[in-house]
Amino acid sequence: MTAHSPDLNVARRAADLSLAAEQTVDLLVIGGGITGVGVALDAASRGLSVTLLEGEDLAFGTSRFSSKLVHGGLRYLATGDVATAKESAFERHLLMTRIAPHLIRSLPQLLPFTTGLTARQRAAGAVGMALGDLLRMRAGTPRRFLPPPRLVSARTAQRLFPSLAGAGLRGGMLSYDGQLIDDARLVVTVARTAASLGARVLTRVRALELRVDGATAEDVLTGERLDMRARSVVNATGVWAGSLDDSITVRPSRGTHIVLDAADLGDPSSALTIPHEGSISRFVFALPQQHGRVIVGLTDEDAPGPVPRVPEPTEGEIEFLLANLNRVLTVPITRTQVRGSFAGLRPLVDTGAASTADISRRHLVRVSERGFVNVLGGKLTTYRRMAEDAVDLAVASAGLDAGASRTASLRLTDSAMRAGDSGGRGHISPATIDFAVRAEGAMTADDVLDRRTRLGLVDDDRERQRAFVESEVAEILATFS
Repeated sequence: MTAHSPDLNVARRAADLSLAAEQTVDLLVIGGGITGVGVALDAASRGLSVTLLEGEDLAFGTSRFSSKLVHGGLRYLATGDVATAKESAFERHLLMTRIAPHLIRSLPQLLPFTTGLTARQRAAGAVGMALGDLLRMRAGTPRRFLPPPRLVSARTAQRLFPSLAGAGLRGGMLSYDGQLIDDARLVVTVARTAASLGARVLTRVRALELRVDGATAEDVLTGERLDMRARSVVNATGVWAGSLDDSITVRPSRGTHIVLDAADLGDPSSALTIPHEGSISRFVFALPQQHGRVIVGLTDEDAPGPVPRVPEPTEGEIEFLLANLNRVLTVPITRTQVRGSFAGLRPLVDTGAASTADISRRHLVRVSERGFVNVLGGKLTTYRRMAEDAVDLAVASAGLDAGASRTASLRLTDSAMRAGDSGGRGHISPATIDFAVRAEGAMTADDVLDRRTRLGLVDDDRERQRAFVESEVAEILATFS
């Protein structure tokens, strides 16, 4: 297989766009979120020629608004969905041990035994974590990656999460899961790995209509109409899938997070798991992040109506998260301490369930009436399996000559510069911006602030850095002219 540069930039986009408009490829992928780039990587690793189209930027949609967990499916055990839990644990194993150990770390998670936690919730939490550890063992994940769960004292619980209320605290259960350094970084890294295998990754090119043999598309930057030809097509546009295939009924679920300063919570070294009142399967999580932040999430709310370009959290959801967090804290966090918030829409397949929380997170892969392949549903953790299934179906339905998937053992490319390392809280270095534009396909200040780094999650940081980033991006782009 011919080696290519992994770097994505405006010069490569121009060259690849010209070729894509002239040639027929084996697989045309629509959508530049984690599922789409996963499909592109899987197909390219099998030796297929691949073009990916994304109407916005990489990771523009749901993929950048997750909890940033690579989780083993503990919640699915609680609801009896053992198959999804097993799949999650196995895919977590592959990501942490083979595919992306440089992008994922082990995260301790504390279930505190507070006065607000019922005996049933404590028992369910302890049993669930023990079963989750059995899944870890069955997946083959060594203890050095994910230590087994254990009971901890009240003193240890408060050391791990210093703002935890001590009154009535009777220790807790400590378990471990995988945490991404950044979800958008995973998407960009998968895209760069696909590009290193010859895939053409074209952002700002929007698919307008899909066919069994290609798509009508538009170059968003110029308005030019393009006819893209392919032997097979995969629709991986998530919550927008129905706009390209009206036979699909997507039921979006809004998941909202708030962003806090870690210092306001005593700079915790562990995540906090807080069961919803009366529930053994739904939780609020407080998750430490890089650069002194903690995100708290998440909601699971029906989001009917037109799909917005960027979802917005509601005040009710923000207050709900604060209320659940404050149930277990010594000093409540106030609304004025919320530094930012964000929401993503899960692309769930409508099953007629009363609540989106009751809809399975299993993915759906099938051939549409018009002959292209649709893939939607699922979770970030299982993106690789979703992609494998989608490519398998595309290969079979189009009669393509391709072998089995190789992605279970294919390590993602390393970045020479970690663009997620912005140089400290609220700041971004010129080197980070340079790498984002020259190697990661960033074309605007928003690309850098919102998807190559995550400064945009905090409004104050965004405004303070925006003019500098815009100037740097413009100067770098000028060198490609």
